[in-house]
Amino acid sequence: MVEITRLFWKRAFTSDDVLLGEVESADVDVNTWQVTNFFVGLTDEASKLMGFKHPYLGKIVVCLPVSTVKSISADRAVLNKTMDELRNLKQCKE
Repeated sequence: MVEITRLFWKRAFTSDDVLLGEVESADVDVNTWQVTNFFVGLTDEASKLMGFKHPYLGKIVVCLPVSTVKSISADRAVLNKTMDELRNLKQCKE
C-alpha cells in the first residue's frame, strides 16, 4: 500500500516515453476508498502535442482514469497509453 501523497508530484510519462507532466492530485471514491482518477499538470510540450493552447498564466491539467496507469516507481508514473492514444481519450467526468 502507498500513501496517496507520495504519488503527487511524480513525473508522468506516456508508454512511448513522452514526459506528460506531474501528478498533482487524485479523486478518491469515498464509498470504496479507492483512487479513481489522477490529475496531471501538463508540460508546455505535452500541451501542444495534445492540441491544447497553453494559457499565458498557469497550466493545463487533465484528468486520467486510474486504468491508464501501468506502473508507479520511486520517481515516475508510467502510463499504458501512447501520446496519440491520450489525445483521443476522453477526460474524466465528475
